Amino acid sequence: MTDPGRREELARRLADVRGRMAKACEAAGRDVSELTLIAVTKTRPASDVRLLAGLGVADVGENRDAEAAPKAAECAGLNLTWHFVGQLQTNKAASVVRYASVVHSVDRLRLVHALGRAARGAERVVECLVEVSLTVIRPAAGPPPAMSPPWPRRSPPRRGSSWAA
Repeated sequence: MTDPGRREELARRLADVRGRMAKACEAAGRDVSELTLIAVTKTRPASDVRLLAGLGVADVGENRDAEAAPKAAECAGLNLTWHFVGQLQTNKAASVVRYASVVHSVDRLRLVHALGRAARGAERVVECLVEVSLTVIRPAAGPPPAMSPPWPRRSPPRRGSSWAA
């Protein structure tokens, strides 16, 4: 049984976030429908994901595969789009591809290849968001600006992957 107080708390927080998104879009002259709200539920139980889905959330994010994989399995019937956010270790690519439709912060060619192999093996398409540093200082993650344009081109999307930068 789900705590009704928790549902109310999540509904209030969600309404606050949506309100801030709407205000920001209005100030920028954009339509809020252009944005995707991703509820990052790290450290929260699958019951919260179910409550959020009931409140209209369609996109859920996680940053730890060990937590995300069982949570996604437990919520499999909810028709959610799962996002893996944050740095991903190459050895976790096959696991992440089983549930995530979008992988954020792809920062190295080796990871691109691992995700592509895993996606093809699972007969899935996984969207990859490439992390690009726009500073001249060597970033903590992602290729430096001078490398950013060519490395995705060296590995064009194949069946099972797509690019967004």
